[in-house]
Parts: sequence; structure tokens; C-alpha cells
Amino acid sequence: MTVVGSDGKHRCFGGQAGKEFYGDYHDHEWGVPVHDDRLLFENLILEGAQAGLSWETVLRKREGYRRAFHGFDIGRCATMGDDELEALREDAGIIRNRLKIFSVRKNAMAFLEIQREYGSFDAWLWNHLDGSPAVNRPSHFSDMASTSPISDIISKTLKKRGMSFVGSTIIYAYMQAIGMADDHLAGCWKA
Repeated sequence: MTVVGSDGKHRCFGGQAGKEFYGDYHDHEWGVPVHDDRLLFENLILEGAQAGLSWETVLRKREGYRRAFHGFDIGRCATMGDDELEALREDAGIIRNRLKIFSVRKNAMAFLEIQREYGSFDAWLWNHLDGSPAVNRPSHFSDMASTSPISDIISKTLKKRGMSFVGSTIIYAYMQAIGMADDHLAGCWKA
């Protein structure tokens, strides 16, 4: 079931008074195919940061993450030192969980290795779907998948390469965010 935003649009989420930013994310980003490696990295890190929290919380801190992690420059994130990462535990602009902060460096290093092997992370990632998004139209959020066989494969591969905060549920949410899984609800204006 969709929610009606303050602008009268039916959405999967967001758009109510006070949460217009969340509706804007829904309308312009969620489910839109992403093929830029920097944006793919940013989304991967933010999805991992969400673990145990709400996506709304992460979105409110996105600018803090961009500042703290050098605009999600993958190479710079891969070379961040322990002291720099440890100092981020005092940064109220991000989620200050030590494991999540240190995972950014570890994930950046594995991300760069995939880029070296496949030419781009995008090429490797989207090859799992032959380049075309999987389209689903659940009626309610409770009908929406939280994992898929593809998210299982991607998760397992990323873990083997040393990434963390990339479980199958996180990867499926990532796939939704970057448009690999178009799960806009039936009745949503984006469906």
C-alpha cells in the first residue's frame, strides 16, 4: 500500500510533511539504475551503514558521510589510516559504529580489486542481471522480497573478497537503491 505525500503523489515511502527529503529520494534515486562506480560505492557504504537502523536515519547523515569519506573517492577511502578512521568515531555527522567506519576502507580495497579485474565495478555487478533490472510490483511492503538468489550470490562473493556489511539483505536493499531491483509498489506513481 502506498503513502500519499503532501504533494498528493502516491509513493512507496516518504513525501509526508517533514519528510519531503525522503520523498525526493524515492522520486529521483530509489530504483533508478546507477552505473557510475563512485555512486555505486557510495550506495554500498550507505546501505552497510544502515544495518540495524532506518534508511531515513542514513539519508539524514549522507552529507556527513560524503564529507568524512572524501566524497566517496574510492582510492582515498582505501588508503585512510587507522588514526583518521578512529577520529571519525567522534563525528556526529555519521553513524559512529567503529566496525562500520573501518569497513569503508576494507570495502574500498575490495572494490578497487574488482575494478582492476573487470574494468569497472559496474560491469561486474550488472553482469549478474545481464544489464537489465529485475522488475517486481508488490502490493505491500510486507510482500517485498528482502533477499534474492542474486543478492545471495553477490553477497557471498563480496564477503569472500573481504568486504563486510554486505549480507544478502543489505545487498538486496542495495540492489533496490541502485535500480537492479525495481520494487516500486503497485499504485506508486513510479511503477
